[in-house]
Amino acid sequence: MADERKATKHIVTMDKRESILISGVLDVLSFDEEAVLAESEMGVLIIKGEGLHVNKLNLDSGEMQVDGKINCLEYEDGGAFTKAKQSFISRLFK
Repeated sequence: MADERKATKHIVTMDKRESILISGVLDVLSFDEEAVLAESEMGVLIIKGEGLHVNKLNLDSGEMQVDGKINCLEYEDGGAFTKAKQSFISRLFK
């Protein structure tokens, strides 16, 4: 399905560690107040913080906005979500 979507630029814009706007988002894998996991064109993006809230999500345009206190941005290589990444994610939330 991701191959059918029009490729966009992957841009990350953060404002004062309180809000982050991301383009090139293919899917949101999971989210809670401490972490948001999103599949992007550059791999799985992990946003860690406190009081996180997905304020805007439009998968048709590939845009997502997350508000809250942002402490960490991390990428896992690869664009596809695999079982290996699933085990990493399950360890993250233990």
